[in-house]
Amino acid sequence: MRACVFVLIAACVASVCGAAEPRNAGNIPKGLEGVWDSDRYISTDEVKPGMEAYCLTVYKGTEVEKFGLEVLSVVKDFMPGRDAILVRGTDERFVHTGPVAGCSGSPVYIEGRLAGALAFGWTFSKDPLYGVTPIADMLRAGTGGRKTEDGRQIAEDGPGFNFDFSKPVDLADVEKKISATVSSSRRDFSGTTTLPSPLVVSGMTDSVRADLAGAFEPLGFEVVSGGGGSTMLTAGGGGSSDVCDIKLVPGGCLVVPLVAGDITIEAVGTVTEVRGNDVYGFGHSFLGYGGVDLPMATGQIHTVVSSLMRSFKVGTSTKIVGALTTDESSAVRGKIGVQARMIPLRVKVTRYNDPNLSGRVYNCQIVDNRTLTPLLLRAGVSDLVQLQGALPPDNTLYYKGNIELDDGQAISFDNISTGQDLAEVIRDGVSPVALLMNNPYSKVKIKSFDFDVRVSEKNVTAGIWSVELSQSKVKPGGRLDVDVVLERFLAQKQKYTFNFVVPKDTPAGTYQLVVCGGYDYEEFLKRAVPYRFVPENLGTLVGALNDVLAIDRDELHCMLILPGGGVALENAELPELPATKALVLGDATRAAKMQIYPGWLEKKVRTGFVLVNQQVMNVTVE
Repeated sequence: MRACVFVLIAACVASVCGAAEPRNAGNIPKGLEGVWDSDRYISTDEVKPGMEAYCLTVYKGTEVEKFGLEVLSVVKDFMPGRDAILVRGTDERFVHTGPVAGCSGSPVYIEGRLAGALAFGWTFSKDPLYGVTPIADMLRAGTGGRKTEDGRQIAEDGPGFNFDFSKPVDLADVEKKISATVSSSRRDFSGTTTLPSPLVVSGMTDSVRADLAGAFEPLGFEVVSGGGGSTMLTAGGGGSSDVCDIKLVPGGCLVVPLVAGDITIEAVGTVTEVRGNDVYGFGHSFLGYGGVDLPMATGQIHTVVSSLMRSFKVGTSTKIVGALTTDESSAVRGKIGVQARMIPLRVKVTRYNDPNLSGRVYNCQIVDNRTLTPLLLRAGVSDLVQLQGALPPDNTLYYKGNIELDDGQAISFDNISTGQDLAEVIRDGVSPVALLMNNPYSKVKIKSFDFDVRVSEKNVTAGIWSVELSQSKVKPGGRLDVDVVLERFLAQKQKYTFNFVVPKDTPAGTYQLVVCGGYDYEEFLKRAVPYRFVPENLGTLVGALNDVLAIDRDELHCMLILPGGGVALENAELPELPATKALVLGDATRAAKMQIYPGWLEKKVRTGFVLVNQQVMNVTVE
């Protein structure tokens, strides 16, 4: 009798314990031990075609709504080592819009448990078909890589731009590479594509927005016009209480502000899951960099624009509440309460037709990223200079700027550009940033950007009309006078006089006299003294950039090219070095680079005109 009672009690206990055990407790996805909760999450092995499902997302305002779905299938190894769940929307709003860019990350629930996030779809799809990234793959985001003390994944540099630092710095070539279309980093899944993140742009002109689309759409974004700027740049800033209280919750709007302030550029997606202070979203990568440091904000949706090609959300941020720390193929992951680093941008614009004679000052903040920062800075400066109107056909820009680094170094420029629109302003202001942030020597942190641009409705291009020499033959120690006449369109000619005293030790021979403007003078220096512009470390890179930017386009240069004397040892110039010592320094056993220092006499004058040609004459020393 006692034995029977014991067996009965044991059976009851076993029954109770079995009921308390989580579903599929023994089938925990690899790498998610201690994270996976079978009562909270459902694995792809449990998902069957025909099961009813729903997703959470925001179609307008900040309200998270439920949208019905039907499971079509589970595709094994849709990507190498990763499954996908195919679903079709049954809600009439989903049927009307089809797949919507900005729904990336919308959590999908099956049997009340989280299955994953809407992540990809089909362009021109007639049905609201979505692919779902399983939640198990999303939860693995950020579990690898290097970590900071507070558990954040260390931000990596990403692919960036590839520049040749073995040649003299060429800012024009750098600008060409920046403006060239960036190759796509998104995958094409047999006709499917990841839902592009709407890159909502506010306060920008149509032309600049079109240029921005050319750079960002290949990266997996869809550039669209927005309706307003960020409500709050940082946590704790001003803003209305109804948007300040928004929290990051599953189905809520997840915004990544790339530029905030007087203009805004923001990527819009959706929150999938929140675990403590960790936020998961998108269901696919943002840029695929691994560790990142990008601001993470709450947001609101103004509307969903229906399109036959691809519908998309238009939204804006409401408050920055943390930072994205992980950007992997299956998801982005952020942490609430931490702050991403952003770089202040100040642009002052003074225009010939602006009633505000003292100029207008604009302020923004740009994310700190070796690829994104140059692209965003380029768009921001171009837009802010033209906010009060396009540049006139005949235009001259007087501009100066300062790029300050955290270590106290700075890149400065003060120049003039005529008939080139904003090309040279961008060349001088953005190309150095791209070189600094993509240099192979050491990590650079930029403290701030500062630009001051004055727009004039005139063209100050000039050409060399004539060059006259007081004599074509001169003796050592003799004087040579040079008269240069410049010609401007619809303006009087201007005459400038230079004089040289030929050194007494100049050997007999025929030498060149070169008269040119800033463009040709820069090319001359790169041929004559290339070592000034070839960086070997971060310090010499800063020096080379400042040397290039110090060449004024409105200066007239007159140079008498003479035989070289002395040597240049790496970056040290020794023009008066005796030949015997130069021979010793040129020994092949020495590691230091040495070249013969070219000799020339030079005179220059500021003209206020930009010369577009040069003239070369021969001078004979008898």
